[in-house]
Amino acid sequence: MSGFVWIGARRAALVFGLWAGLALPALATTIERVISPGGIEAWLVQEPSLPLIAMEFAFRGGSSQDPAGKPGLAHMLTTLLDEGAGELDSRAFGERLETKAIELRFVAGRDTITGSLRTLAEHRDEAFGLLKRALTAPRFDSDAVERMRTAILAELRHESVRPDDLASREWWETAFAGHPYGHAITGTTESVEAITTADLKAYVDRVFARETLKIAIVGNIDAATAGGLLDTVFGTLPAKAELAPVPQSAPQALGRSVPVQVEVAQSSLVLGGNGFARRDPDYIAAYVVNHILGGGMFSSRLYREVRETRGLAYSIHSMLMPLKEAAVFFVATGTRADRTRETTEVIESQVRRMAKEGPTADELAKAKSFLKGSYALAFDTSPKIANQLVQIQLDDLGIDYINRRNGLIDAVTLDDAKRVAQRLLSGDLLVTIAGPSQGLAGKTPAVSAQ
Repeated sequence: MSGFVWIGARRAALVFGLWAGLALPALATTIERVISPGGIEAWLVQEPSLPLIAMEFAFRGGSSQDPAGKPGLAHMLTTLLDEGAGELDSRAFGERLETKAIELRFVAGRDTITGSLRTLAEHRDEAFGLLKRALTAPRFDSDAVERMRTAILAELRHESVRPDDLASREWWETAFAGHPYGHAITGTTESVEAITTADLKAYVDRVFARETLKIAIVGNIDAATAGGLLDTVFGTLPAKAELAPVPQSAPQALGRSVPVQVEVAQSSLVLGGNGFARRDPDYIAAYVVNHILGGGMFSSRLYREVRETRGLAYSIHSMLMPLKEAAVFFVATGTRADRTRETTEVIESQVRRMAKEGPTADELAKAKSFLKGSYALAFDTSPKIANQLVQIQLDDLGIDYINRRNGLIDAVTLDDAKRVAQRLLSGDLLVTIAGPSQGLAGKTPAVSAQ
């Protein structure tokens, strides 16, 4: 979030209040495929009853396209795209956004650069014009670059003493050593200090292209108008991206435990291994199994055994993370430093039990009911709908996925769940533990369901 830096909380509060107060009926989504006159595709949900327009978009790229020695470049870029563009310097650009209550944000992930635009329909042309400037004519003025560099370096200093950040960073660096996924999205102090304006411009030229672009628009706008605006904003971008190849990979060093020394009262643990690719036929069954194991906030086995039964942690969760060139399964929690070993052992036992026995029929029925019923909550506002539609495009699930998704969950049988639990959870996990030395004395047993 860069444009918010000098403007402060006033505009953020105004925009948040505007969007939070205007919701759509859940799953009120008739999706149109719109092709602009210039051939740019977007998925559109028209909602003329609301005076708002939300757009989400994504380019393939992200931190995996950071050049050697410059991790953190994509992240730094996203903080600067609304710090002045075209004829508008940072202050003038921010004033235009604030005056019209326009929200414009960019985020770097490992595989993507995503952007979001929120505007009142009456300010549509102004909002889309500012977005065009940000994507096609970012200024990267030296004062803005140094201001964002200073802010990122300050955040990196904070991360260097936060155990959850340290455990996560160590996990990725160990699991994907030598691979683009192995470096932190935010980079390092040394790499951020080395990033130049030329690096930022080169990244934009290589990555921002129509070839990899996915777009969703929701709100008070018709297909013809949307098509014209697509060409206005994205039409002058290069047709083809120049992406560096990212090798297919899988987590390494499984079965190891890696301590990270930091003097804090509570240790953070990350346990991770192989997950399922999104295109895997068993992905939905794995998604249900993960919900039962640790994805359900208050109903999961890990929550019950780690928090409720033993009081070892305030929160714990597990998740599947299907990346473009790798698939990962995670468990993450924090615990008192002197109870790190006990917490790890409890997690290990629950992973082994799920791998060996699978879920019960009752657990499966409750998980399926929750996952189907709660899906509507992902579509109760325009921004949420737009976000979901872009992700569905990135995952190549098809424009009808929303209508098929609950049926796919319904189709998961108990035999499926048991088979997939064994497949997902029978391998070793890499464990990283960030905390004080007394909580890490000795080697923490590597988690394995074998």
